[in-house]
Amino acid sequence: MPLDALHQGRELLPAAGSRPRVVNYSFRGMEMTERDGLFAGTDPFKIAGRWLGEAKDSEPNDPNAIALATVDSDGMPNVRMVLLKEIESDAFVFYTNYESAKAVELDSAGKAAFVMHWKSLRRQIRVRGTITRESGPQADEYYASRSLKSRLGAWASKQSQPLSSRSALMAEVAKVTAKLGTNPPRPPFWGGYRLVPTEIEFWADGAFRLHDRFQWRRDHEDSAWDVQRLNP
Repeated sequence: MPLDALHQGRELLPAAGSRPRVVNYSFRGMEMTERDGLFAGTDPFKIAGRWLGEAKDSEPNDPNAIALATVDSDGMPNVRMVLLKEIESDAFVFYTNYESAKAVELDSAGKAAFVMHWKSLRRQIRVRGTITRESGPQADEYYASRSLKSRLGAWASKQSQPLSSRSALMAEVAKVTAKLGTNPPRPPFWGGYRLVPTEIEFWADGAFRLHDRFQWRRDHEDSAWDVQRLNP
């Protein structure tokens, strides 16, 4: 049985020459309701934080993983998984190497999008907005909170550049370890990005693919949010 049919409870036609069979429609409790509890609230950042909190209790690993989408100078899209590190009162924050391909594209376009999907909850959040760097005390504080090996690794890795071998990378790790010791400062080429959204969409799975979608939109970061339900 195809997985999407099992998930959605859709009837499957019998193969030619086979006997008809009775189909048991089971929606696993996914009733088509307004889901007020899931979507309730007047602040989309608080809703996102609440959903992420639930995902931390149900996802097997990395509940804060996001698929971050950017475009290069030719308009060709790129997407990769990164870890969301903070949901602020008006933005989403993540960290990376400023010399990486993603950072070059983020700085050039000044815009980005991401999706955060949790299979255990059958929910996702899509976000689009503008990008600014976070390279001040907040970035210093987060960098200092990382493990020593991760801090040294940030110095050693020339992210997105060609690498001859893993042994060459480990040799670079050894070199920076000998040079910087046990308290390396944050590299000047490493820091955060703050995505300030103009659009946030909350999605929850529904039977027969009749999902629930609520979109929050605003013209710019100082505008009031307009909220509407979308067709699945």
